[in-house]
Amino acid sequence: MLEMVCVLAIIGLLAAVLLPSIPRQTSRSRLEAYAIEAATVLKADRNAAIRGRLEVVTQVDPGSRSVRSGASGETVRFPDDVKFEALLPENCNHRPVFASISFFASGMSCGGVIALTHLDVGYEIRVNWLTGRIEVVPRGRFANT
Repeated sequence: MLEMVCVLAIIGLLAAVLLPSIPRQTSRSRLEAYAIEAATVLKADRNAAIRGRLEVVTQVDPGSRSVRSGASGETVRFPDDVKFEALLPENCNHRPVFASISFFASGMSCGGVIALTHLDVGYEIRVNWLTGRIEVVPRGRFANT
């Protein structure tokens, strides 16, 4: 019995040491959660623009793999195993745009698409330029298109 307890203790110690070093990949549900979190930041900025009757700019930075709220400063960062792409307009409101999506007091925006993919699963966060509407749409093998 004492030998069995020792073996279990050794297995427990090995598990405690080795489990944290096992790489954790982003699951499909976690990828969807990242997309929803980014969409929530965009929606909050749109609402802040309408409420405050001013322009609010959300920063979309593929280099740092993040989306940063212009209203609250909240930042959503994406892990390295998630492919992060952004299709943004070159200019908006007659001026150049630098990795951002602007929302106006009218509810309109400059529009854009942020794509998050991992393996063969992905989600697009789409911002409609005319209405400012933000939606999360699946893409890839599991998408219903």
